[in-house]
Amino acid sequence: MDVTWTVKYITEFLGTAFLIILGNGAVANVELKGTKGHASGWLTIAIGYGMGVMIPALMFGNVSGNHINPAFTLGLAVSGYFPWAQVPYYIIAQFLGAICGQLVVVATHKPYYLQTENPNAILGTFSTIVSLDNNKPETRKAAQINGFLNEFFGSFVLFFGAMALTKNYFGAEIASYATSNGIDITEVAGKIQIGSYTNAGQSVAHMALGFLVLALVASLGGPTGPGLNPARDLGPRLVHFFLPKSILGEHKGDSKWWYSWVPVVAPIVAAICAVALYKLLYA
Repeated sequence: MDVTWTVKYITEFLGTAFLIILGNGAVANVELKGTKGHASGWLTIAIGYGMGVMIPALMFGNVSGNHINPAFTLGLAVSGYFPWAQVPYYIIAQFLGAICGQLVVVATHKPYYLQTENPNAILGTFSTIVSLDNNKPETRKAAQINGFLNEFFGSFVLFFGAMALTKNYFGAEIASYATSNGIDITEVAGKIQIGSYTNAGQSVAHMALGFLVLALVASLGGPTGPGLNPARDLGPRLVHFFLPKSILGEHKGDSKWWYSWVPVVAPIVAAICAVALYKLLYA
C-alpha cells in the first residue's frame, strides 16, 4: 500500500495505542479489584497481549510495517532495513500511542483503581514489575539482573521470530524469484502476478505474530510481565507517575524508576542482535 510517511506515523500511533488498550486493558481486568475479570488468571493477560499484537499487525502490517515498538524500529535501522531519517518520527508516534492507549485504560477502569489496595497490582496495569521485587532496596539488584535476562531473551525471540515470519513466510520464495526475473512486485502489475502465491502466506505470518506474543507472555511472563517494548513500558509508567491519587486511589504507590531502564535497554539490545543475526543467516 502506497501511503505518505505522515500516514505511517499516524498508523504507528494507532497500532501502539491498540496494543496498550488490548494488552494493559487485559491486565487491568485481571489485577484490579471489582472488575468482572478480576483474578481470572495469566491466560487472560496472555490472550490480551497476543491479540494486541495480532490485530494491529493484520490492520496495519502493509501500511507502516506495524513496528509499534521502538526497539524493533531501531533494530531494523541498524541492520539497514529501515531508513534512519524516519526513526525519530516512528518512535515519537509509538510513545504517544502508548501514552494515549494507557489513558484509555485508566479512563475505563478508574472506579476499579480506586477500589484496589495493592500498589503492585495498580502499577502492573501500567508497566512491568519483577516478581523478585518486594519493595525493599536489597532486592533491587537481583530484580534488575533477572529482569534484564528475561526481557532480553523474550525480546530476542520476539524480534527474530517477527523477522522470520514476515520475510520467510510461505510464498516468499515466489516474490524473490519474481524480483530476480525483473518483475517489480511493488507495482500493481507485479502484485497481480504473484498475489495469489504470497497474500495468504503474509496474512498467516501476521496472525502468527500474535500467537508468538501470546506464547511469550505465557512462557516468559512470570518474572516481569514481560514488556518486550520500550514504549509499552516507559510510556504507561510516565502516565502512572503523573496521574494523581484522586484517579488511581490512595494505594497508587511509586513508579519504580530504579527498574525503568531495564525494559527500555534490554529490548533495544535484543532487537539489534536479533535483526543482525537474521540478516547474517538469511539476507
